[in-house]
Amino acid sequence: MGKFSKKRGKASPEVSTASLPDIIFMLLFFFMVVTVLRDSELKVDVVTPQATELTKLQEKSLVNYLYIGKPKDKYRDTYGTKPRLQLGDKFSTVEEIPIFLEKHKVKVSENKRARITSSLRIDGKVTMGIVQDIKTQLRKTGQLKVNYSAKQKAEK
Repeated sequence: MGKFSKKRGKASPEVSTASLPDIIFMLLFFFMVVTVLRDSELKVDVVTPQATELTKLQEKSLVNYLYIGKPKDKYRDTYGTKPRLQLGDKFSTVEEIPIFLEKHKVKVSENKRARITSSLRIDGKVTMGIVQDIKTQLRKTGQLKVNYSAKQKAEK
């Protein structure tokens, strides 16, 4: 009669790590290509007001940001202390808004252009005079979707 013996010492083979560096570099390259860095440097002080009823914008690529506030300390010698408008990465006037909107509109595909929103990030201490001028210019250029940015109010 034959005896059946257990085979001892036979473990499953180890996982090969030879391709691990290739995978790491591929992931690193992927995230370097996909990551979007900040488009512009904020040159105005903007402390947005707090609110309780907020809705989040869905597609950030369809949003134009218009910043309104007093220039930061390093720009006050040149631009003064009055509230200023910042479009993209430079100080602008209200008359430059149509050009700014058109540059953004060209980057967006034709079927999404109707959903472009202008988001006003306004410092809480800014008077409504400059804001009204900007809103009037937006209306004249046909940009009727306007959003006011705010922070979530802390619950007590």
